[in-house]
Amino acid sequence: MSEVVLWFLDSLYIEPLSCKRMPESELTLSDQIKQEALALGFMHCGICPAVTAPNYQHFQEWLAAGYAGQMSYLEDRVAAYQDPGHVLDGAKSILMLSLNYRTIEPVTPQAGQGRLSRYAWGEVDYHDLIHKKLKQLKRKFIEIHPAVTVRGVVDTAPLLEREYAQMAGLGWVGKNTLLLNQQRGSLFFLAALLTDVELDYDTPQQTDHCGTCTACLDSCPTDAFVKPYVLDATKCISYLTIELREPIPVELRRGMGDWMFGCDVCQDVCPWNRKSPESELIEFQPIPAHDPIDLISLFDLDDEQFRTRFRKTPLWRSKRRGILRNAAIVLGNNPAPRAIAALTKGLNDIEPLIRGASAWALGSYSQKEAVPLLSDRLEREEDQQVISEIRQALSTFQDLS
Repeated sequence: MSEVVLWFLDSLYIEPLSCKRMPESELTLSDQIKQEALALGFMHCGICPAVTAPNYQHFQEWLAAGYAGQMSYLEDRVAAYQDPGHVLDGAKSILMLSLNYRTIEPVTPQAGQGRLSRYAWGEVDYHDLIHKKLKQLKRKFIEIHPAVTVRGVVDTAPLLEREYAQMAGLGWVGKNTLLLNQQRGSLFFLAALLTDVELDYDTPQQTDHCGTCTACLDSCPTDAFVKPYVLDATKCISYLTIELREPIPVELRRGMGDWMFGCDVCQDVCPWNRKSPESELIEFQPIPAHDPIDLISLFDLDDEQFRTRFRKTPLWRSKRRGILRNAAIVLGNNPAPRAIAALTKGLNDIEPLIRGASAWALGSYSQKEAVPLLSDRLEREEDQQVISEIRQALSTFQDLS
């Protein structure tokens, strides 16, 4: 599962535990585990019972409406989401955790460059980083309470994390379907530690602090929000660039703008993120090559070179074919003369998905440069989807003549 699964869907936020360490003799088991979590760098920690999430029915309705698109793994495990016991047999408590990934403000891309979602700016996959911390926390838990059974998960298990995070007092689910916190905004990952021990539960977040604000809804480039609190993932740029394995629908391509991987628009405009804290973890600090990313050089990478560069980063999820498809769309949205050679490579790539996107992109370039390339490829193309893309691109120039 990835960050695109955004649908899961009080009073002032009360920190479940102060970062100040207390003598262990004064701490309950719950407090000791929270203290260890904070010491490992987690930003939030709260506890809720391992029961059916309040909005489970909403999840079922969301799936039935088709808003999950190609994320069939959600439908395949829909029953498992009803009971945390499917994640850990005998689960009684869930420790919900968050890890902040906000760093600097993004650099504006120039022609030939693309945006990556903030969480993909570093050189690590957040799953690997958080799993490592969860394993450390699990060991601490067992040291404190040897008879315990524990399992840590990071958005890959059938668990409605945002619902349980709200139950654990970490925040509320906002109109953009992301978990929001008054002090911390939304630029953080969620993780869970399930246990068969009954712990002390925190007070659920009851109040929605979005008020009358609709900035996230109004700013979505592809109108992906059906209504407040309901996201049609099939129109979300994060879904389109990460989860979708097919050609991106033509009517949504222009809305992608310069987003090559993921999208942060609904978080960037959220008032609660104006003063959200910056992460101190070096793993999340942006490398120059990712903020922004050069799109043209990506077309020089074969499968092995792509693996070497991106295997341990979030971009690996989209694989080479998906990343180059996305890169071609961005190069079509923001034409750069120096991109012609790259798109020519894409037009002749072994992957039909890349050839089709490159053909569409060339339809945004000059007739003199693009028509010979498209016509030549059309004579040799055998894939019907790519043929349709080429013909559509060529028709653009006919309309101009």
